[in-house]
Amino acid sequence: MTMNRTTLDIIRSARPLRWGAIGFAGSAALIAGAQHLSAQGIAGHDSKAPVNYAADRIEVQDKAKRVVLSGNVDINQSDLRMQAARTTVAYSNTGDIQIERIDATGGVQVNRGGESARGDVAVYDFNRNVITMTGNVALRRNGDTLNGGRLVIDLDSGLSSVDGRSGGGAAGGKGGRVTGTFNVRNAKN
Repeated sequence: MTMNRTTLDIIRSARPLRWGAIGFAGSAALIAGAQHLSAQGIAGHDSKAPVNYAADRIEVQDKAKRVVLSGNVDINQSDLRMQAARTTVAYSNTGDIQIERIDATGGVQVNRGGESARGDVAVYDFNRNVITMTGNVALRRNGDTLNGGRLVIDLDSGLSSVDGRSGGGAAGGKGGRVTGTFNVRNAKN
């Protein structure tokens, strides 16, 4: 069964008397010494837009302050989309409920505009405004490609960094290196 409600509805249905607003911020940070590709398609994300989701199953773990979505997870905020096999949404409750982090696993894909990024695992850190993807990462934009072990996307600045390191010790790309292709404009006669 596929569900399609806002994240706020999930938490409200788990605790009917609890009221709050869910914030879903865009994210990413710059990694020094890494290969860079401007992620202008992802920059300028509206972090205050409502968050919508669809998944085959949802489990609210209110005491642990997390929501687990599994099976064909599809999270959307404005025109940013994250897809994965499973996500865990961690939140805080200090009067208002705020998303702090989304951990996604299983063929993670992030899209906005003409840009896409994929990896085995992703962490969407709302406090730092950072999406970090690890394991067989690939960034695609207008025919340009970057491949490696780790990708960090800054949604505020639009700067993406790819390096050969991976969080699990296994290197992405070839031999722990960043690989890719940049298209060159055709010369005009």
